[in-house]
Amino acid sequence: QVQLVESGGGLVQAGGSLRLSCAGSGMPFSINAIGWYRQAPGKQRELVAAISTGGNTNYADSVKGRFTISRDNAKNAVYLQMNSLKAEDTAVYYCNAGWHDGEYYYPTNYWGQGTQVTVSS
Repeated sequence: QVQLVESGGGLVQAGGSLRLSCAGSGMPFSINAIGWYRQAPGKQRELVAAISTGGNTNYADSVKGRFTISRDNAKNAVYLQMNSLKAEDTAVYYCNAGWHDGEYYYPTNYWGQGTQVTVSS
């Protein structure tokens, strides 16, 4: 079965850093990308960053220059390095298995359980 497990969330002061990890297993052959999403209470879930097996990446405008997404193929893991964190980054962060066509990321309903990131101001 498909399994996605996030880790690395926590409480950090504004200006600090966190590194989130997403470990995947049982992925269908058709899955070629992973996306990081976040959702704050009362707000819609939004794409933060995505990366494909071919190295294509996408970032939300609000995190460009602060967040970096990367892969470790040997460990079948995807990471999200978050620097210069702001209070508005506070949310539950989820990883998603999906597809990338070279320009856009397309999510599926394969989701991790989520990890809480809280940034104090």
